[in-house]
Amino acid sequence: MVVDDRRPTPKGADHLVDTVAELAAALGAQVPQIDSVGVGLPGSITSAGVLTSSPHLPGVTHFDAASALSERLARIVRVTNDATCAALAEWRTGAGQGTDDMIMITLGTGIGGGVVAGGRLLLGAHGYIGEFGHMMIDPDGPSCPCGQRGCWERYASGSAIALEAKRVVATGRLQGLVEAAGSVDAISSEHVVAAATAGDADAVGVLEHFAMWMSVGLANLALAFDPAMFVIGGGLSRAAAIYEGALRRWFAAGVYASDLRPLPELRFAVLGEQAGAVGAALYGAE
Repeated sequence: MVVDDRRPTPKGADHLVDTVAELAAALGAQVPQIDSVGVGLPGSITSAGVLTSSPHLPGVTHFDAASALSERLARIVRVTNDATCAALAEWRTGAGQGTDDMIMITLGTGIGGGVVAGGRLLLGAHGYIGEFGHMMIDPDGPSCPCGQRGCWERYASGSAIALEAKRVVATGRLQGLVEAAGSVDAISSEHVVAAATAGDADAVGVLEHFAMWMSVGLANLALAFDPAMFVIGGGLSRAAAIYEGALRRWFAAGVYASDLRPLPELRFAVLGEQAGAVGAALYGAE
């Protein structure tokens, strides 16, 4: 049984605890006899459930979320990164079923993910595994909100697609995006996907440019981890039909000795926006 309940993003540690407690109470009333709770949060989270930093939860740093929530809910609470939860869900119940070695990539405003190796969900020495979006692709590249330059997500994410579209608009093309968005500054990846779906060749070109940079990171991860499969999820995975062909071509060309080794299979996630919640429940039950 899947029960859905949504609340506004909390602001501050106290509000975070209140919101999760409210959700647990609301869902617990419908799902009795809950002994443990899993929580997926955006940001860097230690294996002990301490949220060290998060771009989406301003003001919450070095917060022992697992202990605070366990005390509030009077039960075991396990906390990890939301993209790690999505990876667990797709591996156990989604597109990654049937493999023991998988990397999940979540594509949205940025890039996150999770790793399964040898039939185990990996967290890393400190719990921070999966921060793929901040792999440095070009030290002289565009600045990233994380403080570095040239991070992968500055080239292969929703925000990167919007930036590339604005560059194309500046050349006199894709003017329909400006009209659809209301202004150049308001152009988003959703506008680009809509235009590409409608057959705009320049918008398709922006998504293929994104696919090229996406393949760079995937090739690097393939060489580092040798997974059997990549599962690509997040909002941008819904536009896969437009850029999948280009992604597969660039990826095969980017892996060292790709003609002499098995390439990881590329699959797209099937659980949609519920993957993180499903994975959090699975994580809490482990």
